[in-house]
Amino acid sequence: MLFSIDHGNSAVKTPNFTFTSGLADYPVRPPVETDVLEYAGKFWTLSGQRISYMRDKTQNDRYFILTLFAIAKELQRMGSFPPTVEADLAVGLPPEHYALRRKFSGYFQRGSVQFTFNNTPVCLVIRNVMVYPQAYAAVVPQAALLKESPRTFVIDVGGFTTDVMLLRYSKPDMQFCRSLEMGVISMSNSLIGKISARFDIKIEDDHISDVIQGRPTILPDEVQEAIFSAVEAYANDILDKLRELQVDLRANPVIFAGGGAALFKPFLEASPLVAKADFILNQQANAIGYELLGSAQLLKSPHQKTGEGLAES
Repeated sequence: MLFSIDHGNSAVKTPNFTFTSGLADYPVRPPVETDVLEYAGKFWTLSGQRISYMRDKTQNDRYFILTLFAIAKELQRMGSFPPTVEADLAVGLPPEHYALRRKFSGYFQRGSVQFTFNNTPVCLVIRNVMVYPQAYAAVVPQAALLKESPRTFVIDVGGFTTDVMLLRYSKPDMQFCRSLEMGVISMSNSLIGKISARFDIKIEDDHISDVIQGRPTILPDEVQEAIFSAVEAYANDILDKLRELQVDLRANPVIFAGGGAALFKPFLEASPLVAKADFILNQQANAIGYELLGSAQLLKSPHQKTGEGLAES
């Protein structure tokens, strides 16, 4: 059974689910009406409070537990919890962090894992772990349309990073990968503090999205104007930093993806630094791409031993 999971700093995505990359743990079962996962002697629930940013997500078990939640949600959607689940994982890393793929693959390979989801016991055996580059995975469904393009940049604007990959005739050029530690979460945290100091009003991420995307809000006009100007300036800062990295979007087409693509879309489209831009606004695009890549790879290597070679894809 194949499970494709995008382990974002802001949210975990599967082809069918998106939830915040946050966890709460309890020594006893919590008295709450929510999904509860029991693993490693603790009870876990999902939380709206994000885990602190980790460049290396293998530092502790938290992203593994988030993976168990993702698998459990997909099993629940299928309406079936077999006693033993033999799983293949298709996951990803930012292109510039792709050198960590062996470590990331090994992080999930733990033999037989026992956990309980909403009182249902599950024995999970992870057979293969396939690690792919983020950004590239997001455009896999439309790769056929890019085969005639000699150079296309894919820019994935995420929670803490903006990742860049160059495609040559739809194939990734792994020699040209860039990553900026400029993401939506960093911008929002800074902006929330500035709005609080300037206007003595507490806003959250949703307020920023509401203002930029034109949704109804009761925020004062002056606060809305300040938010709009700050987000526009941040989007332009990203484009300026990309130019410093020799990513010239006046001479090459670009596809923007990731959670930040929708937020920055009006400013990126209006910028004189961007000549031709397309947008992938589905937050689950990387997970969908991992699923397509993983399915194709398993068809080619059906008898592959656990982990061998698959992390090299």
